Amino acid sequence: MKPHVGLVASVRRAASAFGLLALLASPALAGDRALIDFIGFSPDAKYFAFEEFGIQDGSGSAYSNIYVIDLKNDSWLEGTPIRAQAAEGDDSENLLAVRSRANSEALKFIADNKIFVPAEIAALNGDGIIDEDPLRLAFMFPIPIQGLESDSYQLEITTFTAKSAETCTDYFGKEPNGFELTVFDGTETRVLHRDEGTLPRSRSCPFTYRPYAVLVPGLGGSPSAGVVIVSYTRGGFEGPDRRFLAVPLAF
Repeated sequence: MKPHVGLVASVRRAASAFGLLALLASPALAGDRALIDFIGFSPDAKYFAFEEFGIQDGSGSAYSNIYVIDLKNDSWLEGTPIRAQAAEGDDSENLLAVRSRANSEALKFIADNKIFVPAEIAALNGDGIIDEDPLRLAFMFPIPIQGLESDSYQLEITTFTAKSAETCTDYFGKEPNGFELTVFDGTETRVLHRDEGTLPRSRSCPFTYRPYAVLVPGLGGSPSAGVVIVSYTRGGFEGPDRRFLAVPLAF
């Protein structure tokens, strides 16, 4: 007797779903993969703010970190970043509540520095993109007139062994990496950032880096500056933890 076609299809769908759930639950995929929200620029493009947020591995607590960056000095604004996290084991404060708390604390810095110009995405290396070279990202400056194009640019990241404020080899069996970010405009290559000396303690034990996005001020904001968002992974309690940083970009 032949099996019922509908039953076979249902079994196959169930098996596929079970396989997907097993894959998602695999220890190889454990860790803390932060997401990001682009808050925006000040009108003169001197300041930029963004939020990274997620669920911390190990504790399972929701967290939100808001960075306000002085792009001229390539430094955090004094008093920032703003960090909020739910208490370990406390399920009463969910991710939305933690993000709201962080945003309330950051509002003074955002308002005082007029960070109201929205960020326009010039290029985005999305999480689902299949890219032969994840260390490069090409982009153009957005022009709001159809048919016109700006100069094109090529970002590239290289990594190298660096020193950390933490004993990374004891925890993860290898030395951490620093990075260099360059931009090529078709004529010359400029270094936008290169780690020197000991890595910032905030980065902990980083191992991989990737150009994630290029952002510029939108809706009539200053066209002379922007930021490159770099995603990086560092050793975590249950696996690799993803975090973000911003590198100033001047045109």
